[in-house]
Amino acid sequence: MFVRVNTGAISGIDAVEVSVEVNVAGGGLGLFIVGLPDNTIKESQERIHAAFENSGYKLLAKKTVVNLAPADLRKEGSQYDLPIAIGILVATEQIQSDLIKDSMFIGELSLNGTLRPVKGVLPLVALARDKGLKRVFMPLENCAEGAVVEGVDCIGVGSLLELCEILAGRMSYIPAEPITPTTESLEDKLYAEDFADVKGQAYVKRALEIAAAGGHNVIMVGAPGSGKTMLARRMPTIMPPMTMEEALETTKIHSVAGKIGSHRGLINERPFRAPHHLTSQVALIGGGQSPQPGEVSLAHNGVLFLDEMPEFGRSVLEVLRQPLEDRHINISRAKYSVDYPANFTLIASMNPCPCGYYNHPTKECTCSAAAVHRYMAHISGPLMDRIDIHIEVVPVSISEISTTERAEPSSAIRRRVVAAREIQRERFKELDIHCNAMMNSSMLRKFAPLDRACSEMLEFAMSRLNLSARAYDRIIKVARTIADLEAKPNIEPSHISEAISYRSLDRENWGR
Repeated sequence: MFVRVNTGAISGIDAVEVSVEVNVAGGGLGLFIVGLPDNTIKESQERIHAAFENSGYKLLAKKTVVNLAPADLRKEGSQYDLPIAIGILVATEQIQSDLIKDSMFIGELSLNGTLRPVKGVLPLVALARDKGLKRVFMPLENCAEGAVVEGVDCIGVGSLLELCEILAGRMSYIPAEPITPTTESLEDKLYAEDFADVKGQAYVKRALEIAAAGGHNVIMVGAPGSGKTMLARRMPTIMPPMTMEEALETTKIHSVAGKIGSHRGLINERPFRAPHHLTSQVALIGGGQSPQPGEVSLAHNGVLFLDEMPEFGRSVLEVLRQPLEDRHINISRAKYSVDYPANFTLIASMNPCPCGYYNHPTKECTCSAAAVHRYMAHISGPLMDRIDIHIEVVPVSISEISTTERAEPSSAIRRRVVAAREIQRERFKELDIHCNAMMNSSMLRKFAPLDRACSEMLEFAMSRLNLSARAYDRIIKVARTIADLEAKPNIEPSHISEAISYRSLDRENWGR
């Protein structure tokens, strides 16, 4: 008997249709799985055999061939256990059901027949909806994630036996309800970390506000204990709320990476990723033998924080150049090619020298000029050019630390950021970008023209600071964001002047 069961495979952050074809014939013995399965899928026959025995079913002594179609697409993961098991049970006439043809099945089987959660449920459920299927059967722990997709029923089951009872019509089912995120106004939104806790550092806060408003990358240079990490961790609290499209895309990435908990549905908070400086290239950009999203993709629509940036390997940092420019990462290997989104805001921090006290107002630096230069040279010129805002973080004085007066809260800063983003959204409504940092050179000429005074000021700064052409464009982008924060239609000399001040940490001018 021949049976076809619907499931899917993950490709990048999306899913492609896979049909589990099961044929049971009279001649021969054994279970054969074909269609480019990986070792996890090949081992599924042992899990299925044990699950059948513990659920009251049998793997009949007949030749059973399972084909995962299309046969030229490599299949990976344990989510094929459940569709293979259901296909075998129907093909051997141990269960009968009319629900199979318009349903999708996802899940890993334990030896006792219970279902274990799997990765990538959200894109698989979206595929089921797009293919016109009515329902998706999945492990209970994946229901909150799958229910995010509208237009298809997500049915959580605890075991193979329970699923068979549902398919046979002896047990009813209730589709999972999506977990609706709590809606709070910007004024009422409370954060575990808030800019109100940061004493002083008004200049750095201003730079981070500009970065949040325009989607700009930032590097902070300062002595140990000056507050670089504290400021960076508060960056998501002033970024604009995620749109539904951004939330779905972010949730997809975390779903494929297996980073969504069993009680969490849609991710509606901007990610904050802070990988250790021993992180490898593959962990940072993604890929591997079984391709997975890396840190740059997990930070999509959020913040990627690189603490003590020079401590990262030079080759690791250099792989950031493409995603910073293109806002996606393409990984090509001999057996696969995947494309992951990587539209993140980079916040980096570093000490000014090996000892950490170069340019410190009270402590003396023990490093030679050559040592300072070598330390700064850990970050290449092309990578530094891709960082829009370079800012020096000066240690806070004791009088500022001891004050009991609270600083401006994140909610107030966020309102200004949201207002600036609304201006940009209206400006770019006909284009496939949504913030100033994403403008290319032709867009700059159209949306950020400079008058004579601004041009002369910028030309003088370029020659004086010896900046690159890429830095020229980024200064204009930052100036455009500063103008948006002030709701000014045109860039003014004061905006150019402030934007130039955020390039003062270019290495050739450092310490002068």
